[in-house]
Amino acid sequence: QVQLVESGGGSVEAGGSLRLSCAASGFPGRNYWMGWFRQAPGKEREGVGSIYVRIGGGSYINYRDSVKGRFTISQDNTNNTLYLQMDSLKPEDTAMYYCAIGVDEVAYLNPSRYNYWGQGTQVTVSS
Repeated sequence: QVQLVESGGGSVEAGGSLRLSCAASGFPGRNYWMGWFRQAPGKEREGVGSIYVRIGGGSYINYRDSVKGRFTISQDNTNNTLYLQMDSLKPEDTAMYYCAIGVDEVAYLNPSRYNYWGQGTQVTVSS
């Protein structure tokens, strides 16, 4: 069974940085997407960035336009952890951030195509 646990959220001032971590266990055993999503109060959940991992090797990363150049996804296979490095944070980045895994080959940044979710970690950016 896939389990995901996020950590690293907190409160920072605009322009600051945070690094989120997602510890994963029970991978699907096939090619999969692993992504970061966020949801602000009163808004729909949106994809922030995701990585497509091929069991045979290789990966592909994509980001939503508003975070390109500021956020970076990385994966450490030695400890099964996905990271989201967030720099130059803005107040509009404030949200609950979730980690998820999806086995749909075209999941990309669509939250409805992801199958497994963590509980989330709160990020608050003050102006």
